[in-house]
Amino acid sequence: MALGADATRRRLSQTASSWVDRHFRWLLVSPAVVLILALTIFPLGYAIWVAFVTYDFNIPGHAWRGIDNFKEVVTDPNARKAIATTAWLATAAVAIELVIGLLLALAMVRPFRGRRWLIPIFLLPLFMSPVIVGQFWALLLTEPFGPTNWLLGAISGSDVNIRWTTQTPWAYFSILLADAWQWTPFMFVILLAGLSAIPDDLYSAADLDGARPRQAFFFVTLPLLLPVMLVAVAFRVIDAAKIFDVIYVLTKGGPGTDTYTASYYLYEQGFQLFHLGRGTAGAWMFMILLSVVSYWLVRRLLKPVEA
Repeated sequence: MALGADATRRRLSQTASSWVDRHFRWLLVSPAVVLILALTIFPLGYAIWVAFVTYDFNIPGHAWRGIDNFKEVVTDPNARKAIATTAWLATAAVAIELVIGLLLALAMVRPFRGRRWLIPIFLLPLFMSPVIVGQFWALLLTEPFGPTNWLLGAISGSDVNIRWTTQTPWAYFSILLADAWQWTPFMFVILLAGLSAIPDDLYSAADLDGARPRQAFFFVTLPLLLPVMLVAVAFRVIDAAKIFDVIYVLTKGGPGTDTYTASYYLYEQGFQLFHLGRGTAGAWMFMILLSVVSYWLVRRLLKPVEA
């Protein structure tokens, strides 16, 4: 009986070992699969369910609402205004950052004394948290601590009393200023890399042909830099459309709802008014809209790079 039991155990052990050998690669990836399911698939499925039910801390139960949450977001004038504000703020911020970043890159592309120290200084804002950036500019712009009005008054020779974060249009200006200060280095470093990759022989050939510096820029530099420039713009537009931190610190969406962006509107719906069903429905709509924009940018703006 003992020999029979030992033989049975050996057969079971061999069978288990053979099964492990056949499925070894799947066993290696199974922990990652379980983790992805737990941290990604389940929250997404739960978010889909929340978007179709009444999920409000002030209303008991989770009654099925269908697409009513989506209708309320579409018909909400604050939501439509937030989308428009997001679009023009992102466009304006990226345009400012592109122009300043290009000018800095053109100034820094040739070696000169002190260049190795200036470039790291220019890149410092890029590594700061957006909340810290917003607080930094709030301290600079907001009275009574901020010195901005005093400096402008000293330059102009008259009293300056601008409410930078609570008055339109200065609230927009403060947001653009903070965002450009942080993200212009992103444009700068990408454009500088693109400029450094352009061969000097092309400029020598243009000089021999009698091209002036302006002509060399428009006919040599700009065409060769355009693919890199489009990559930088595509990344920044997608990221700028999600702006939230700076607005939360600087203006709190004010004055009124003037500086509500899509992200801030969704935050207000979900975590201030506790309309989680409506906020989640709006988040799904914003995600789809941003995905369409991202797809268009990749297909259209990056097409020259693929060629």
